[in-house]
Amino acid sequence: MVDKAGTSFIAYVDDEGYPITKAMLKPRERNGIKEFWFSTNTSSNKVKFFRNNPKASIYFIDKRFFRGVSLLGTVEVLETSEAKERIWRKGDTMYYKEGVTDPDYCVLRFTAIKGRYYSNFKSEDFEIK
Repeated sequence: MVDKAGTSFIAYVDDEGYPITKAMLKPRERNGIKEFWFSTNTSSNKVKFFRNNPKASIYFIDKRFFRGVSLLGTVEVLETSEAKERIWRKGDTMYYKEGVTDPDYCVLRFTAIKGRYYSNFKSEDFEIK
């Protein structure tokens, strides 16, 4: 389901304690359901807020079968050359004009600790080890 989702959603907490949800392109890379790598703009509000509070959730939905999975965890904002090159894709200059070294390009690495799966009008909580 995660790999087929064209859009993912990421949620963070602003500096007044309100949750904010943002649509994102699907993760560039993932390690099972534990670790997800996203590209984003360094100048975005989410990066600003993740620097202060790394708690986050991501959500993937399968609209056809009305099911989804919500994962809770933390986000690290990565700006190293290694992280940026790791998930860089051909065509990314459309978003980051200066290429892989663009200062407005960074990587979000989400690490999940638990989740909730929704399907057939039932939900199930699970831990991620």
